[in-house]
Amino acid sequence: MSHTLRGYALVLVGAALWASLGLFYKRLVDGYGLSPATVAFFRALLTALILFAAQAVLAAQRRQRLFPTVTTRRHLGTLMIFGLVGIAAFYVIYANAIDLAGVGVAAVLMYTAPAWVTVISAFVLDEPLTRRKAAAVALAFAGAALVARAYELEALRLNPLGTLFGLGAGLTYGLYTLFSKLELRRHSPWTVLTFGLAFGALFMLPVQDMGAVAHAVRTPEIVLWLLAMALGPTLLGGVSFNMGLRAVPASNASIIATLEPVMATLLGWLLLGERLEWPQLLGGALILGAVLLLSRARAESGNSCKNGL
Repeated sequence: MSHTLRGYALVLVGAALWASLGLFYKRLVDGYGLSPATVAFFRALLTALILFAAQAVLAAQRRQRLFPTVTTRRHLGTLMIFGLVGIAAFYVIYANAIDLAGVGVAAVLMYTAPAWVTVISAFVLDEPLTRRKAAAVALAFAGAALVARAYELEALRLNPLGTLFGLGAGLTYGLYTLFSKLELRRHSPWTVLTFGLAFGALFMLPVQDMGAVAHAVRTPEIVLWLLAMALGPTLLGGVSFNMGLRAVPASNASIIATLEPVMATLLGWLLLGERLEWPQLLGGALILGAVLLLSRARAESGNSCKNGL
C-alpha cells in the first residue's frame, strides 16, 4: 500500500512540476525580456546537456557503450524528426501560447492533445473512431472554444494568435506523444529524450537572436532561472512521473496528470493575477472530461486486446 501511495504521490509531483512551467516562461519573457523562442531553446539545450552528461557518467561506470541502440542513420533520422516536431515545434508553440494567452489558458488548451491524437490515429494509423472517441473529441473542441472565449467574438478577434498557439500546443504535444511511442519501440526513454532535446535545440538555433542568447549566458540571474526550469519542470517532472508509473496503472496516472492544467490555472491566478471567466472554467472541465473519456476508452481497448476479444 505504501509503495502504491508513493507512486501516486510521485505522479502528482510530476504534474505539479509541469504546471509550474508557465511561471518560468513568464518570468524569463516578461521579467528579463527573452523571447519565447529563446526560452524554449535554452530549455531543450540545457536539459539535453544534463541528460547527456548523466548518461555518459553511467556508461563509463558500467563500462558500456553510450546509446547502444542508436546504430544506423535511420535511427538518427527518426530521432531527428522527433526533435523537430515533438520538441522544437512543441516547445516554441507552447511558449508563445503562454506569452499570448496566459498560463492557465495555454495549459488547458494544450490538453486537447488526446483529441488531436485520436483524430490523427483514425486517419493515419487506421484506428477505429468509436462513438465514445468521437464524443470525446467533440467535447474537447467544444471546451476549447469556451476557453478561447468564442462566445465573445470581440475577445476572440483581439487574441486570435493566442488561441491558435494554444490549439497548436495541443496538436504538437499530441505529435510528441505519437513520436515518443514509435521511438520507444527501439530505444530507452532516456535515449529518446536526450536525442529529441538535442535535435530540438539544433533546429531552434537558426531562429535565435544570438545577441539575446549571449545576453542570457552573461546574466547570472537568467542562467539560474534557465537551469531551474531545465532541472525542475522539464527533467524532474518527467522523472517523477515515470517513477510513479512503476507503481500505479498508466490509466490512473493519466487521470492524475489532468490536474496539471488545473494547478497551472491556480498558479496563474495566485501568482500572476490571471482570471478565467466561468464559461472558460466550464470549457476546461469539458476538456478534462474528454481526456478522462479517452483514457477510459484506451483502457477498455487494452483489456479487450489482452482478453483476445
